[in-house]
Amino acid sequence: MTKKNVISRVWRFYFDGFRNMSGWGKQVWIVILLKLFVMFFVLKLFFFPNFLKTNFDSDEQRSEHVLENLTNTK
Repeated sequence: MTKKNVISRVWRFYFDGFRNMSGWGKQVWIVILLKLFVMFFVLKLFFFPNFLKTNFDSDEQRSEHVLENLTNTK
């Protein structure tokens, strides 16, 4: 079997499965996708700001800060 044939068969398998899914299964997938969206987009946006980008002007300053914190032994 060729790689393209395998990918095509897998795609067809999942596509047919989702198309023939009952109403309850589709609602579960909607909930799963909403939770993933919240976890990866909303949480990153509000709780994980880009500290290095906002506090340092150049790549050199960012790299020095990271190197200093990684090698600092307290």
